[in-house]
Amino acid sequence: MHADTQEDGTGSLGHIELDNPTVELAAEVFGMLADATRVRIVLVLDDGEHSVNDIAEAVGKTPASVSQHLAKLRLARIVATRQEGTRVFYRLINGHAKRLVADALFQAEHSVAGVGGTDAIPPHHRRDPQPGRELHGDVDA
Repeated sequence: MHADTQEDGTGSLGHIELDNPTVELAAEVFGMLADATRVRIVLVLDDGEHSVNDIAEAVGKTPASVSQHLAKLRLARIVATRQEGTRVFYRLINGHAKRLVADALFQAEHSVAGVGGTDAIPPHHRRDPQPGRELHGDVDA
């Protein structure tokens, strides 16, 4: 387990002061990920390095559009590049952006599960637990 996570997989925030400049940078990270195409790009890069064309095909956008999104993600230090001839390959720098996207998707599943007053259990609570992650049976988790 990483030093920045607790047993439940969440990070401890007790060491962050409210006036810490990192809070402003965190808001910028959320802003950077507040775009469906960029969320999809992070999902594609979850399984490793991909070329711009491969990413564009996977997310259903033009390579030019994907390149613009990737440039923003690169400036935010969410992705890194590797050039091979004329092709540029992108990868996630670390697992933090992936975790943010996963948690946002899990939160969205809670919203969808609760539509219409239903007490449905979101799909991520019904799956087999991943290594190091507990399976939650309640909708409040």
